[in-house]
Amino acid sequence: MPVFLPAFFMPDATRSEPLPVQLFAALGAAIRAGRIADGAVLPSTRHAAQMLGLSRSSITTAYDLLRAEGIIEMRPGSRPRACLPASPATDRVESITPRLSTRGHRLAHDPRKATYVTETGRLAPGLPDEHEFPANLWAQILRRQARPARGEEAGYGGYHGTQALRETLCARLASDRGLAIRPEQILITPGTQASLSLVTQIMTDPGDVIAMEDPGYVGAKASFLAAGATLCPVPVDSDGMQVEALPPEARLIYITPSNQYPLGGRMGLARRLDLLERARSQGALIIEDDYDSEFLWHGREIAALAAHGSFTECIYLGSASKALLPGLRLGWIVVPETLIDPMRAAHRTMGCAANLHAQLALSELMESGHYRRHLRHIARLYQSRGEALYEALQNCEGVVITRPRGGVQLGLRFVEKGFELTSQTALAKAGYRVARLSALCHAATQEGLVIGFATLRPDDPQRIASLLGQCLSAPAKA
Repeated sequence: MPVFLPAFFMPDATRSEPLPVQLFAALGAAIRAGRIADGAVLPSTRHAAQMLGLSRSSITTAYDLLRAEGIIEMRPGSRPRACLPASPATDRVESITPRLSTRGHRLAHDPRKATYVTETGRLAPGLPDEHEFPANLWAQILRRQARPARGEEAGYGGYHGTQALRETLCARLASDRGLAIRPEQILITPGTQASLSLVTQIMTDPGDVIAMEDPGYVGAKASFLAAGATLCPVPVDSDGMQVEALPPEARLIYITPSNQYPLGGRMGLARRLDLLERARSQGALIIEDDYDSEFLWHGREIAALAAHGSFTECIYLGSASKALLPGLRLGWIVVPETLIDPMRAAHRTMGCAANLHAQLALSELMESGHYRRHLRHIARLYQSRGEALYEALQNCEGVVITRPRGGVQLGLRFVEKGFELTSQTALAKAGYRVARLSALCHAATQEGLVIGFATLRPDDPQRIASLLGQCLSAPAKA
């Protein structure tokens, strides 16, 4: 008896696929899955048309498609038969598992995984408030910049960044950060993480020593470990990295001097000059991640570290991630003159280019004055939210906390160990995705939390303080 087709397929005229294609897909899936046995007889085109209420031409088309796939056999004068080709003999084929290289294992190791206990939640550190992004203005500028033909820059001619954005950044970094540079020294990347990977890959060999703040930015740690570097953690205090603790063999020195991540210290001028002198004396290159420099609330602005030297000791990193959105994927590297050619070549080889139209939109936003007005607005907003969180937490017993001077997150330390995981878990259950401070440490482990406040709501500070108070009043867990 031929196969009863309605058991495997019912026509659906509301679907976008033509009816012959629907029948072809349904029968093909049934034969491959073994629900229609190999060698089973299918009804003739006439009989199948009667079964399904379709035209004979639809059945003929579906059968022709199945025959072309090699899963039915059609001979003149005979009804079609299912004939699924035999699978390769699995007992003679060894299973092959792709093997990662040593570099691949390093790249696949993600130290960020230890930072959180939940994949979702509010108040993750390092994130701006998406609702404050000037979406309508950005859309207007982006539409305007996407219309004209861009010639070489639309191809690969502007791989290192559009001339417009590099010139705009030159002017802005000169006025705001004190950097006297040329557009050729700037490379536009998809963000700070890409910038770190690019610099590390070209400036270090496996085993080279990189000094970084402890605790410090886990994204930098990931890039350094992926390059096979040897990390040397350097303790920080309220003035940033302790220069006297730098290892003499360090090839690179990574710092966040404007707003130390994650504890928030700001490196003073005297220590900046000490660091520059130390780097010169031992032939080290400083990677200055000018993190959160846009959001200084208190005190006098200090020029970028790179502005105090001859710009031969520093590579400067910046991005639009905190001022606008991480999702725009826009960052920049400023390199010494002697590194322009090799860094450009590596930039192209590693594929670290950024979107053309987003670059042009950012350039216009900066040139128009809207960018600076937006910064002033969100700086005031983030200051009020950061200080509200600080005021709520400063009297929590068992917590050491410093009033934030800028940025979008606040770091706190626990006086005693054993409360970190329980506190982080309790906050996660309440909908907060805060970071574990110990995961950002490299040597002397400190326990605490890092809480983002850019999206803080009015009821969050007291709620967080209450949850922390409950956790800290319970017995500590070893």
